[in-house]
Amino acid sequence: MAFVILVLVLLLSLVLIALGLPGLWIMIATAVVYNLMVPPGPISWFTIVGITVLGVIAEVIEFSLSGKFARKYGGSRRAGWGAIIGGMIGAFIGFPVPIVGPMIGALIGSFIGALAGELSVGSTGAASTKVATGAMIGRVVATAVKMAIGCTIASWIFFAAMG
Repeated sequence: MAFVILVLVLLLSLVLIALGLPGLWIMIATAVVYNLMVPPGPISWFTIVGITVLGVIAEVIEFSLSGKFARKYGGSRRAGWGAIIGGMIGAFIGFPVPIVGPMIGALIGSFIGALAGELSVGSTGAASTKVATGAMIGRVVATAVKMAIGCTIASWIFFAAMG
């Protein structure tokens, strides 16, 4: 029964990642709890450390890709930082839409942050919009990468818990 619950939580966590919510950390916490509750602790501590490192890497990638894409689309460093900070604020504040609000907030925040950063260095409206669009694309790519890492973590936990 505990294994079935673990699998259901892993699947739900993948949905949460897609929605911009902390699914990775729920997976990791579930693996720790499962390991403590099911004797003799089928998930090794090496696995716990490994998935935690992957979770940290996923978070760094998620928050930095929108800034990198803003710069890739011709933006300044200020636009890159604006995209990163705006995306974090947008995800935290969210958008008044149930369930998908954090994801929408992160996209809008990345766009507005990059736009404001680029406008503040004197770029034209069209160039700033191009940079902000790049930041938004970066945010989408970051979510896809985080989903891929989430699938890796879920698989690792699943196979570790099996035996």
